[in-house]
Order: sequence, then structure tokens, then C-alpha cells
Amino acid sequence: MNSVFRLCKRSIVRLTEAERNQLSEVVKKQQGNSQKIRRAQILLQADENDWGWSDLQIAQAYHCRTKTVENVRQRFVMEGLERALETKKREKPPVPKLLDGEQEARIIAMRLGQPPAGYANWSLRLLANQVVELGIAESVSYETVRKLIKKTA
Repeated sequence: MNSVFRLCKRSIVRLTEAERNQLSEVVKKQQGNSQKIRRAQILLQADENDWGWSDLQIAQAYHCRTKTVENVRQRFVMEGLERALETKKREKPPVPKLLDGEQEARIIAMRLGQPPAGYANWSLRLLANQVVELGIAESVSYETVRKLIKKTA
């Protein structure tokens, strides 16, 4: 079964001596976070020139999914050793910004100005309601206003 499984692999890892030494140093000296160390271990075990374990064996040995092993191997073959070890950076944030720079500036200016009649200070809820009333934004929560004020304070 092992030879059949190897034939199905799409990305075969063949490490050079320098790459193998670099990965061994990462594992031995615990360089980086746990994810980086696990990726280094995966690549060392997946090396066809040395161990050549199957994805299932590697996944069981390092307590991860076989898909993780496949992804690490594929990233190594397609993008190189450094990219295979590092975490993939997000291209854009998980939640888009609700307010642009101009809207943020208007909210900060409002916060620094006088509160409405009958109020001694601006509260977060009062600011959020005023932003909607003045048409600065369609809707905004007081928590968004709080984060904005904290960011700029």
C-alpha cells in the first residue's frame, strides 16, 4: 500500500543537504512558534531522499490532518522552503472597515466638541446615535465608536 500511496502524491519533497540541516536546526533549537516547528518536522519526514513517510504516517506522528501535510508539501514544492515554514499572511482583513478616514475624522471632531444640550459629556451610545442622525454613516454601533476613540487616544 505504501508504494501505491506514494505514486498518488502530487508534490514530492526532495530536500537538499542544506535544507535538511536548516530544518533540523529549527526543530532542534525550537526556533519559531509551534506551527513552524511542526512544518519543519513534516518536511523532514516527507523527504523522499531520507525518510519518505506517507502523509498518513506523518499526520499520525505529529497529530495533524493529512490535508495539513499535503498543504505543507505543496507549498514547499511551489514556493520554496521559507514560504513553507512561515504562516500565510492575509491579503485583506476578515471584516472590512466600516468607517473610512473622513468619517473617523468627523466622529473624533464631534467627540472633542460640545455634547448636545442636556448632556454633560459624550457617551459612546450618544456618539453612535448622533453619527447616524447626522448622516455620517448609515449605521454604527457604540462598540465601533469605542474602538475608534481608543485607537486615536
